Amino acid sequence: MTDWIGILKEQTANGDQMGREVPKMLANPDISEAQVKTLFAALEKQADFAEKLRLALEKFGHDFPIIKAAERLEERYADLAASAAEKLKAMRK
Repeated sequence: MTDWIGILKEQTANGDQMGREVPKMLANPDISEAQVKTLFAALEKQADFAEKLRLALEKFGHDFPIIKAAERLEERYADLAASAAEKLKAMRK
């Protein structure tokens, strides 16, 4: 049986770490456009995974606080991806 709560905890810890590291990476003046593209793609992939995790948690009837935590994780990755997209847009001007 899949440990959905364990996966959520692990992904939340990863999301917390990314929430600290991504802004630092994007603020680095030496970051290349290719690196930002790669970072954006990875963040989008994580946002998609977080969405699938939330849907699985809903499907298996987990409590509202658990679903809410998954929603916050999904939003965090979407926000980080958006910040990478903004950086990419700014680099292309």
